Amino acid sequence: MKTIPDTVTHYKSTTVFTQDTVPAAIQRGHTTAGDVWARIRILEGSLLYRITDPRVLAEEVLLTPDLPGVVEPQIEHEVQVVGPVRFQLDFHR
Repeated sequence: MKTIPDTVTHYKSTTVFTQDTVPAAIQRGHTTAGDVWARIRILEGSLLYRITDPRVLAEEVLLTPDLPGVVEPQIEHEVQVVGPVRFQLDFHR
């Protein structure tokens, strides 16, 4: 899993999502803007994170409170709910 560079700064976080409130848009392939990194922070449970961008090696990781996800700028990805979960997205640029 990638790490967020030290050269970027946190600028906003989403509300806390659950398995019932996760937006449909992040459950299918999407990207962030060219200068935006994101951290998928799991508060409880787990979430399946997939990198689906054909330009990079496909990756699938089960995110947990001990293993957050890192979203690189403009790299297509998606998440899948696999059970009860509470998570938040932190955006950096």
